[in-house]
Amino acid sequence: MGEMSAEHVSENYYDVLKELGNIGAGNAMTALSQMLQCKIDMQVPQVRLLEFSRVGEVVGGEEQILASVFLGVSGDISGSMMFMVDEDSARHLIQKMTMGMLPPGSEFEDMGLSALQEVGNIITGAYLNSLSSMTNLTIIPTPPAVSIDMAGAILSVPAIQFGIYGDKILLIQSQFRDDIELDGYFILVPDLESYSKILTALGLPIL
Repeated sequence: MGEMSAEHVSENYYDVLKELGNIGAGNAMTALSQMLQCKIDMQVPQVRLLEFSRVGEVVGGEEQILASVFLGVSGDISGSMMFMVDEDSARHLIQKMTMGMLPPGSEFEDMGLSALQEVGNIITGAYLNSLSSMTNLTIIPTPPAVSIDMAGAILSVPAIQFGIYGDKILLIQSQFRDDIELDGYFILVPDLESYSKILTALGLPIL
């Protein structure tokens, strides 16, 4: 297997990565719809391969408050997966999960965070399962961690853990709605060797 750079991925395999992102996000929204027992409409996701250092500005700025579910990925590929929504969307999802039982303003206390963790667990699991099915690779997620913080602080975790600040990552922005419109972001951060494994599994040559 030849060496692969993030630039090589960007130039030659973007369409394949975009299709993976579309299918993964679609399956994740289907899982969310089943969990919440309501119809969810989703626009075609915007899929971008961009430098990790630019993610903060794309999600609304480094100081934007976001709710994040972060998990590591191991098995045949390694890296991390993250699902993020803005603060208002997170509160809405938590109220949906808890059937409106929480007093307004208390969503980010223990019960609400537990509900958000379950939302993240289900939809990131659905995303990774679709990737696993398409590639026949074993993908094992770690237990998810939930955080409510500024985008810059949230994104520093995978940047430090995986040393990927200068690398390109796959960002999927998905707008979906039940009774209000929500903006969600999936970030898939495989290491470069894992990019090669994914593309090889799909029958694409690594030049």
